[in-house]
Amino acid sequence: MDSDRDRPGTADDEAGDLRSDTSRAIGFSDAVFAIIITILVLDLRTPEVPPGGLLRSLLDEWPVYLAYVTSYLYVAVNWLNHKGTFHRVRCTDRRLNWVNLGVLFSVALLPFATAVLSSAVQHGDRSDERVAVVLYGLVGVVLSVAWLALYHHLSRHRDLLVPHVSPRFFAVERLRAVLGVVSYAVAGLVGWLVSVPVALVVFLLLPLFYGLSSNGFYDLRRWSRRHRPGARP
Repeated sequence: MDSDRDRPGTADDEAGDLRSDTSRAIGFSDAVFAIIITILVLDLRTPEVPPGGLLRSLLDEWPVYLAYVTSYLYVAVNWLNHKGTFHRVRCTDRRLNWVNLGVLFSVALLPFATAVLSSAVQHGDRSDERVAVVLYGLVGVVLSVAWLALYHHLSRHRDLLVPHVSPRFFAVERLRAVLGVVSYAVAGLVGWLVSVPVALVVFLLLPLFYGLSSNGFYDLRRWSRRHRPGARP
């Protein structure tokens, strides 16, 4: 028989944390992700140009497009990570809700950092570009730290999880979060000390890496086994 502590919707007497199912946390989080993507696209504006100048004006807007694609991919990857993580969560407690809010807080900073970066590359000088790159890298670091806190909490409170979740999942995901902290910090330093374009390329490649390794490479391994010669369909 399950104890009251293990049932969603009852109080955890030791920690004083209320348990509930994940539907509200997931629904709220999905709404926040949708709003963030909507805010990102608002930075794409129709150029106001005289007749015959549209093509040149569109080409001059390339920093805006690059920043949008980079941040859209980053938000998409975070949504996929969030979906994959909460698929393994049976119920939430107060601490999990707080660390989840921390993740959403960090993701919500991306439209601001994106707008600053695209504006600096398009209209600013070398100093402005360096500051904007460091700001974007700092947001990436903060977001990675927020994910690290979420995975750490879940790894220490397995009673919140569905049965048979492998401990290795959290080990891999925490490693990916640590790599994010290091990678975004290094990219920001590269932009400040060496080259802004190189930092922009790193910012674009990082979401691609995290997209391919989403869910701790499990999707990739499943795909490789399915397409291995002699594998059953």
